[in-house]
Amino acid sequence: MNLALIPFFLALGAFVGFLAGLLGIGGGFTIVPVLVEVFTHEGVRTEHLLPLAIGTSAATIVFTAFASARAHHKRGAVAWAVVRAMAPGLVVGSLVGAQVASLLPMRIMAAIFGSFTWLTSWQMMRNVVPHPTRELPGRFALFSMGTLIGLVAGMVGTGGAFLAVPFMTRCNVKVHTAVATSAAIGWPVAVAATIGYVIAGWRHADLPAYSIGYVNLPALAFVAIGSMLLAPLGAKVAHQWPVARLKRAFALMLFVLGAWMWWKALG
Repeated sequence: MNLALIPFFLALGAFVGFLAGLLGIGGGFTIVPVLVEVFTHEGVRTEHLLPLAIGTSAATIVFTAFASARAHHKRGAVAWAVVRAMAPGLVVGSLVGAQVASLLPMRIMAAIFGSFTWLTSWQMMRNVVPHPTRELPGRFALFSMGTLIGLVAGMVGTGGAFLAVPFMTRCNVKVHTAVATSAAIGWPVAVAATIGYVIAGWRHADLPAYSIGYVNLPALAFVAIGSMLLAPLGAKVAHQWPVARLKRAFALMLFVLGAWMWWKALG
């Protein structure tokens, strides 16, 4: 690995770790486009670019989500009953999502990733007030929702917060609780997706050095270090700041990243 990339990976990890703690997002929508460019310049074959970037992103979220969830748990903000109800579905969906993503052509995966990035951007820009009588559904419905979130998150290498937070807030879960719980459910999603991408890439011998399946270990190590250092700070700030303005700024960045992925899909 090019040693000049180490400070870059550390800075990327610090940025996404802070966002994970602050907004409950795993950072995959930021990590994946950046890793695609890095791996492109490192000479990775086109058909492996997105699976390798997504698998490595999922692996970093194992550490980011753990650090973020731990920080939120210390503040008593995680709804663990929701996590326990959704976790089995999250694991199943994430394992399947990783296999589906590894089999799709690069252009289709780029279009899917760009579309979900735009969806997340749109959700962040909106300020929807949930219906006052809506509540969280029962365990089977939470399991089913977990499966859907895991499937999509496994395909695009995120922790699933872009679906989980809107779902919970529409069910009248307080936004700070939704963010904290989303960080916690991101951990089983990331673990299952990482295993799925390792399995999916195991048969390929032409991946970069120090890769296990579709997980690149040097990128994982340094992004994870940066993210774990900054995730607790993001969680602390989340309980102090009104984050509406920051969410709008991040939504704009996501829109640009989504457009870039669509350019990759159509170019």
